[in-house]
Amino acid sequence: MDTKKIGILVGSLRKESYSRKIAKELIRLAPAGFSAEIIEISNLSLYNQDFDENPPAEWKAFRERAKEFDAILFVTPEYNRSVPGVLKNALDVGSRPYGQSVWDGKPGAVVSVSPGGLSAFGANHHLRQSLVFLNVPTMQQPEAYIGNVAALFDEAGAF
Repeated sequence: MDTKKIGILVGSLRKESYSRKIAKELIRLAPAGFSAEIIEISNLSLYNQDFDENPPAEWKAFRERAKEFDAILFVTPEYNRSVPGVLKNALDVGSRPYGQSVWDGKPGAVVSVSPGGLSAFGANHHLRQSLVFLNVPTMQQPEAYIGNVAALFDEAGAF
């Protein structure tokens, strides 16, 4: 069986991000037949349609990188009941120019992470709305909402 490659987009830039820690644990726990890697989004400049004809180098590299994967896993915190801007920007950069989206038809799944009890429910569902438009068939079950995430890690940051 061919190994399925899963790209992971982490929706947080924070150094001690719980989303990134969870993403790393998911990589470690990937079952046989799957490999997973984080696709970095921290260096992407803000999407601007004026640059579609001559995109910045980091946009080109990001788009090519995303194409390498069979599916995408989105691991996101919630900011103001929505998706963090950095993750939305990555979606926009990957979806443009119109008709050339790297996301089109690529399977996806969403894991939302929060130090609070609501488990980033708002971000999870807001992201799913965008993914429908981008034609990312998203795994519906099981849903993954991880609340009180800080309690999953010890003082050294280990799971």
